[in-house]
Amino acid sequence: MPSRVIVTRPAREARRWIAEWQGAGVEAVALPLIVIDAVADDAELRAVRERLADWSALMFVSAAAAANFFEGVTLGDSLPRCWATGPGTVRGLREAGVPAAGIDAPSAEAAQFDSETLWADVRAQVGPGTRVLIVRGGNAAGQPIGRGWLAREIEAAGGQIDTVVAYRRLAPSLGESERQLATAAATDGSVWLFSSGEAIANLCAALPGLRWDQARAVATHPRIGDAARAAGFGSVRVAPSGSAALNASIESFA
Repeated sequence: MPSRVIVTRPAREARRWIAEWQGAGVEAVALPLIVIDAVADDAELRAVRERLADWSALMFVSAAAAANFFEGVTLGDSLPRCWATGPGTVRGLREAGVPAAGIDAPSAEAAQFDSETLWADVRAQVGPGTRVLIVRGGNAAGQPIGRGWLAREIEAAGGQIDTVVAYRRLAPSLGESERQLATAAATDGSVWLFSSGEAIANLCAALPGLRWDQARAVATHPRIGDAARAAGFGSVRVAPSGSAALNASIESFA
């Protein structure tokens, strides 16, 4: 195993990953590069929660989307199907009280966790008039951010899309100790774990001018791997999140 794994996920999710790595005897430290914050005006979110029966399915882009959407909500029998792109989001839904039988997601053994893999599993649920609510994050102003690929596929199949922002994704303000950690990890053999291209962009914005050509990274999707290479990371490997392949990719840097 490498000397250290740098976990860049938001703080709540990073704690779980850190515990798993440390349980396996690996030094892992958190350096959250995305801050999860509440929406400034939750009127739309509260209104949506009151009429869940309007939709045939709710698609959650992340565990944070699930946690924030269902916060304070009492789940009833009329809950629509809940879609998730990967195991982290499934876990978030289960922790929110959604029964496993009500969740559609790629198999835990899937080669990739993304919208494309999810769509292959749920395509048969969508036809003319099917309404799907996409629950996602927003920027500092609360405007929705993220890929529109799945929405386009649903609309092409005759479905209707609505979107609600359940939380905001903000850039972190790195303190001196965090800057020192990041600077050291650029050259000391640490392995950076990235599950978001946004996290890579935030890192580069926080430390402009720092070279990453000696840094090593594992990305949980090919698009994120491309972002790491574009940022200058010298060695980048790709493995899906929550799989033995991820462990193997990190171990291979030893």
